[in-house]
Amino acid sequence: MRLSGTLLTSTNTHTGIRQRGKGVYLRLFFFCIMFTPIFICGCSSFDKGYETRSISREANDFFNQGKYEASLSKYEQIIEKNPAVADRVLFEMGIIYAYPKNEQKDYKRSLDCFQKILRDYPDSEFRQDSQMLILQIHNVIIKNKIIATQQTQVEASQQEVKGKENEIISLQEKIETLEYKIELLEHKIFALRTEPADKVLIEKKERRLTLLSKGEVIKAYKIALGGDPIGPKERQGDNKTPEGTYIIDSRNNNSEYHLSLHISYPNEKDKMRAKELGVSPGGDIMIHGIKNGLAWVSTSHAEVDWTKGCIAVTDEEMEEIYRLVPNGTIVEIRP
Repeated sequence: MRLSGTLLTSTNTHTGIRQRGKGVYLRLFFFCIMFTPIFICGCSSFDKGYETRSISREANDFFNQGKYEASLSKYEQIIEKNPAVADRVLFEMGIIYAYPKNEQKDYKRSLDCFQKILRDYPDSEFRQDSQMLILQIHNVIIKNKIIATQQTQVEASQQEVKGKENEIISLQEKIETLEYKIELLEHKIFALRTEPADKVLIEKKERRLTLLSKGEVIKAYKIALGGDPIGPKERQGDNKTPEGTYIIDSRNNNSEYHLSLHISYPNEKDKMRAKELGVSPGGDIMIHGIKNGLAWVSTSHAEVDWTKGCIAVTDEEMEEIYRLVPNGTIVEIRP
């Protein structure tokens, strides 16, 4: 039998393999049982008879083509026609039965081949190798049983985990449904609120607008500010949102930004600072919604500061603020 690939790179007869040492078959099989890919190909030479050699070539051709059952059938013919080489043929058949690429590998038949050598051919040169291979096959069978058991346990654990995951997903869905219902209920309750806010707190750093009544939070909103939000507004066109205390001094229900509440900027302090700088303090600072026609951006508008100094919320939020914040409400804008 010729071997090629990582172990042997030249064509060898069965006799040549023996000359490389009896340990070749053992090493080959050890690699097989460890699932190391090797390639076994070629033909065996038999010393007696043209017909036997011809069948041997056919057997090896079938082996090289991956037709292992056909190869084994040819080897059985060799035993019938030339019993003198039966031990050698049995040895090769044992290896084919255990060959990793043989999808119909049969460790029992492989063992039968090697055990027959031990039982019927006491003087065979393949006895020692057969004994070693029998031991290794038994080890493989034991390991396969262990692996199969462990695989069954793993699959059972995976099914259990999957069942728990499904339970968790179901619970999460129930929680999300309850949260949604609570949110709807809170929204309905808030919509029924008639008591107005008495203060609007705007925290620039947190990008947050909070409505308060008697010191208690009514509701908070995420906001967008002027394009240059750090520091107080000082002059016309600086795109800064003011800082200080003001009031809502007017409102517009026909705004370019849905609805708007005008903030009483500039106060006296703002005017004095602008005068010292020799600039106009600017004005038209409002709390407003999204520019008309762009309401679809919804809450994503607050991902960037886009106003010219105003405080922006969504249109829906602006409707709530507009309803609950009367003129005269205090507006505190913190850095």
